[in-house]
Amino acid sequence: MRKLNESVSLRKICEAIDAPPPAGSDIVVLAMASLALAGAEELSFLADSRYKSSAANTMAAAVLIRAEDADVLPSACIPIIVPDPYLAFAKTAQMFEQLLARQDASPDDLPAISPLAVVSAEASLGDEVFVGPGTVVGEGVVLGDGVRIMANVNLGARSVIGARSIVHPGVTIYPDVTIGTDCQIHANTVIGSDGFGFARQGDRWAKIPQLGSVRVGDRCEIGSNTSIDRGALDDTVLGNDCIVDNLVQIAHNVTIGDGTAIAGCVGIAGSARIGKRCLIGGAVGIIGHLEIADDVIISPMTFIASSVREAGYYSGTFPVLKHPQWERVAAVLKHLPDLRSRLRQLEKLSRET
Repeated sequence: MRKLNESVSLRKICEAIDAPPPAGSDIVVLAMASLALAGAEELSFLADSRYKSSAANTMAAAVLIRAEDADVLPSACIPIIVPDPYLAFAKTAQMFEQLLARQDASPDDLPAISPLAVVSAEASLGDEVFVGPGTVVGEGVVLGDGVRIMANVNLGARSVIGARSIVHPGVTIYPDVTIGTDCQIHANTVIGSDGFGFARQGDRWAKIPQLGSVRVGDRCEIGSNTSIDRGALDDTVLGNDCIVDNLVQIAHNVTIGDGTAIAGCVGIAGSARIGKRCLIGGAVGIIGHLEIADDVIISPMTFIASSVREAGYYSGTFPVLKHPQWERVAAVLKHLPDLRSRLRQLEKLSRET
């Protein structure tokens, strides 16, 4: 675990997460740690009742915990009562991240343009912008206040990065892409590359120019090695507050609603429309030109081959078959509940006769 050079009091933590300060709130901590590994200078949390045994034996100075679980803690451990310990953990970890970043800051981290960066004279940079070495900022690029562009990033012409967003090393953002405020783009991700658009021309392929772009909303986080393609005509769009994991493929003209979360290795084919607040598990495959309603949860490894029109929790995989056979089997699967009911009725009639 990483520790602070200067301790922070429980009172200050409670103020940051809007929790009532407990007795003994002047006690200080230096780090956050798991229940099993936390010591007398660390803060932990209990969000899942499966870990009550760990909480009962923790050596942590204090624990973020629900009121109904607080009696499980050792007498020497201070409970910080919160309605949602996991959310409180997230907010506290954000506070620690800021404190650690401040103590780790070096002169090279101060708002500045590295002499090893290439910044177009036609670019517009806001106040307190940082541009790292090896980065190329193209013509007409707009960087909002407090934007941090790390090393070896390529920002294509006329791309826009909103205030306080962070772009990590090795990211490539193609021309005309728009990224909102308070976003974070992790290393080696590519945003705005051509969508996979081709028309068959005899034995060859004729490329369809991708004339749209990509628009990413505010407060989005995009993991490393993810690719988001530009649209063929209209833009590919991610709404506000979307979170996308590593190694995700989002194809051209996909639209993703506000607050949706997409786990690693998901593939979303072109022109799919994903609703708001959806949770898409790892390695899900979604074919193109379909719609997924708001508030849909999809289990990992599920294959979505048709539109999902109602909110709910969806799961399903299927062994590979030749396509005509797969279509016939899939058609039967839809009717299995009805077939089961009819079979039971026939069994009942058989017994009665």
